[in-house]
Amino acid sequence: MHYSLEGQTALVSGGATLIGEAVAQALIGAGARVALLDIDPAGAAVAQRLGERALFVPCDLADDASLAQALAQVHQRLGPVSRLVNLACTYLDDGLASPRADWLRALNVNVVSAVCLAQRLHAELAAQRGAIVNFTSISARCGQSGRWVYPVSKAAMAQLTRSMALDLAADGIRVNSVSPGWTWSRVISEVAGGDRAKADRVAADYHLLGRLGEPAEVAQVVLFLCSEAASFVTGADYAVDGGYSVMGPERNQPAIPRLAE
Repeated sequence: MHYSLEGQTALVSGGATLIGEAVAQALIGAGARVALLDIDPAGAAVAQRLGERALFVPCDLADDASLAQALAQVHQRLGPVSRLVNLACTYLDDGLASPRADWLRALNVNVVSAVCLAQRLHAELAAQRGAIVNFTSISARCGQSGRWVYPVSKAAMAQLTRSMALDLAADGIRVNSVSPGWTWSRVISEVAGGDRAKADRVAADYHLLGRLGEPAEVAQVVLFLCSEAASFVTGADYAVDGGYSVMGPERNQPAIPRLAE
């Protein structure tokens, strides 16, 4: 299996997140140089932890001028990009009560930023027969009470992945997505009060493997899709969800005993 990314430059949007850091660490471990784009200044500390192969560039992905300036820095410091990971996301969502401004902001960050990055990096991705990995979610496929904006944006990313794969295949660019289940992250940590064991207990009923996912577990699938090991994979979505998506309403309960014949 050819997981080496030696000599490649990857760009990870949303790189200041726990999953973003894990993805960057996996790509760096395979030999890549990684640019982390994020509006959160905490990305600087992430890059410092990752070492000399990581570069943090502050960027508002919903602003074209900010995006252009960030990419100029990436090109100057790291050269042309051959791997693009669209992970940036806002969880802004108040369901039915979400105002127009929240919808537009969330779609701008969660979906349109991926389009803008693909547009601006298209030539260099094509020149290197590169790869794009989009982040969708288990939320893209099911209704969730009190949540409208986030699931809709993730469903849009799933469709965007299919359209990208279709139109970019002729350029030698592979496009796939990952759909994480509940994964230990800043958002889940805040909801659980920092208690990982509590979060695992709540997640257990909804995941066949009985726990939350680790950011590194998601990152390994991203690495695969970025590598030549996935050279014949495009237009696919990989569920990294501990079995969440196959259970439906059954949840993770003991099997019903067979009736005696």
